[in-house]
Amino acid sequence: MATVQDEIPGLVFHTVRQPEGSAPSIQAQFESFHQLNPWVLRALEALTVDYLKHGASRVGIGMLFEVLRWRYVTATEGDEFRLNNNFRSRYVRLLIERHPDWARAFEVRSLRTD
Repeated sequence: MATVQDEIPGLVFHTVRQPEGSAPSIQAQFESFHQLNPWVLRALEALTVDYLKHGASRVGIGMLFEVLRWRYVTATEGDEFRLNNNFRSRYVRLLIERHPDWARAFEVRSLRTD
């Protein structure tokens, strides 16, 4: 009978500890990150322009994040996760705020937390 491997070889788990007291909201974390890394929004804008220019009518913020991760592995400051997935919803809202004509290209869901 075959054995089942429950763990992924080489996988390392990192425990994220919140400081004592109340943790900053996702929005506060995002604002701090965005202030330290204004290039991220510009890069997301450039990727969106390029993607839509090539005929796409829909674009996913997740795909854009993965492209940025691929291109700029360690270029961000201020967050252990480099491009924190918690910030995707904030960035897509900024993109639509700055480019209202992109509202149909992105799917936006209601925020579950501030």
